[in-house]
Amino acid sequence: MRIATWNINGVKARIEGALTWLRETSPEVACFQEIKSLTEAFPREPFEDLGYNLAIHGQKGFNGVAILSKRPIDEVAVRGLPGDDGDAQARYIEALIPFGRGTVRVCNLYLPNGNPIGTEKFAYKLAWMKRLKAHLAGLLALEETFLVLGDFNVIPDPIDAKNPQAWVEDALFQPESRAAYRAILNLGLTDALRTCHPGPGIYTFWDYQAGAFQRDHGIRIDHILASPQAADLIANAGVDRFTRAWEKPSDHVPVWVELQERT
Repeated sequence: MRIATWNINGVKARIEGALTWLRETSPEVACFQEIKSLTEAFPREPFEDLGYNLAIHGQKGFNGVAILSKRPIDEVAVRGLPGDDGDAQARYIEALIPFGRGTVRVCNLYLPNGNPIGTEKFAYKLAWMKRLKAHLAGLLALEETFLVLGDFNVIPDPIDAKNPQAWVEDALFQPESRAAYRAILNLGLTDALRTCHPGPGIYTFWDYQAGAFQRDHGIRIDHILASPQAADLIANAGVDRFTRAWEKPSDHVPVWVELQERT
């Protein structure tokens, strides 16, 4: 079962690329971030025509997350990250999808960017990560098969950037951001992409400016974290880097994992 994540950077602006990618790679589950669309305004029909069921948590012009599944979506368990009833930003959705003899819980997130440092945006990022850690700790206690995946807006280690020094003043590479990410990972989650590709040169984002993609000045900020029950089933993982060379691309590329399905 292939489960993928992609910060699409505007579903309406990138719809042709999204549909082409789905046709070419055919993931059974695809998680989109930064759809920049209200739930009711999401262009459902072209995706449904490809056989996908949709669960959407949208917001006008900003943020927004969606789960597309070729299998029935048993339940949309969560819309919005628990822990702050006053947080209106559409950054988290969680669904249960049939898998083997049970289900896989797919937790799709768009973690706050946090820039500039020293502002309420950075404080919001760290508070959001604290809430995420608490929520995932609760899921781990259930001993379920689950993945938490999406745009984490965190560069975990220097190996995850072509030029780490270029990011030392950025919220994505601050010690506090990286420590919060490690604390989440250390709950007992497995970085699926690093499990399969431990070496350098694995990036998921290239800025639009200054020919970053042509010079391969990339960073790895899109991650797939697996619960112990899911980690045991990882068969492969990868990055669909080729989409970044397409016309009118997102600045992110898809990341995917394949789980062995036991019946």
